Amino acid sequence: MPDCVFCELLDGGDARWVAREDRAVAFLPRPGGELAPGHTLVIPRAHAVGVLDCEPADLNATIALVQRVGQAMERALGATGVVVLNASGTDSGQSVPHLHFHVVPCWADDEATFWPAEVSAHRMDGPVHELLAADLSAPSAGRDRL
Repeated sequence: MPDCVFCELLDGGDARWVAREDRAVAFLPRPGGELAPGHTLVIPRAHAVGVLDCEPADLNATIALVQRVGQAMERALGATGVVVLNASGTDSGQSVPHLHFHVVPCWADDEATFWPAEVSAHRMDGPVHELLAADLSAPSAGRDRL
């Protein structure tokens, strides 16, 4: 995809690779961009903006690599947990329009918080769970995009 920094990286850019697989890759952020030692980005090789438009096979491979990276953080770095961060879509705060997950190792002495500090100010009328359930039970819910 033209003008996609991650697609350019996949096409031969310089990265500190952690894993390169058929459908997904993992690499460290640029120096100075790490939230913690070992902070890793995991992306699908095929371009997708976010989780909402990613092909299921690519999303499955990417999430499987996220899991393996997190497990490696526990074994190799002694992390006692991981935080997986993703933003997908225009109003989510997504910084690069290519699906990516930040896998951030955590330790007891971190004193870091990776949860949003504020709750959304957006308000909706009606029972949101019923709106979601009705949409998900519709015959073609989301499947027309696949």
